[in-house]
Amino acid sequence: MLRRSLLAALPLLPLVPLARPALAQGTAAASQAVVARAEAYLNGITTLRARFLQIAHNGGTAEGNAYISRPGRMRFDYDPPEQLLLVASDGQFLYYDRELRQPSIVPVGSTPLGFLLRAQIRFAGDIEVMNVDRRNGLASITARRRDAPAEGRITLVFAEEPMELRQWIVVDSQQRETRVTLNAMERGMPLPRGMFTFNDPTFFEREEQRR
Repeated sequence: MLRRSLLAALPLLPLVPLARPALAQGTAAASQAVVARAEAYLNGITTLRARFLQIAHNGGTAEGNAYISRPGRMRFDYDPPEQLLLVASDGQFLYYDRELRQPSIVPVGSTPLGFLLRAQIRFAGDIEVMNVDRRNGLASITARRRDAPAEGRITLVFAEEPMELRQWIVVDSQQRETRVTLNAMERGMPLPRGMFTFNDPTFFEREEQRR
């Protein structure tokens, strides 16, 4: 079922070594410039709201609204008939099945999106850039956790002019791909902290009232 595939695919920070060398596309200087622009863009995000389309490895699709409040907070509200809610806050990632009223919590660091929630985003240190590609006005950066190469890889896809995050692609250790595309993106709006505070005892009560 789609719900199971979403839960299985999203918690992984999958980064499997690529056969090609890092920064294989274009010159090293051009690739480094793309990485620097991407870092500046991501670090410039305070809040973000967008529609998303997710395609799981089995072809199942889901849509919804995505919210990011940096650093540290993220929320994915899935459209019906999906009953899944994903929320990141306080170093934890909540997976909540509204139909079953069943929450599961994993560390943010074990998810592919934890990287985007860091106070300072750098494609360096514990993050290893594996490939940079530029074509048709898009730039993509493929990376993995340096100390856990067997976990898989994540590719971030940006429009270059102006720089804007358009998509991420996660491939797990079993080569299962999950693709998330963003559209209708807005930035800089106020987002209530209560959207993300699932450790508040009234959080799930409020969520049930919203449905």
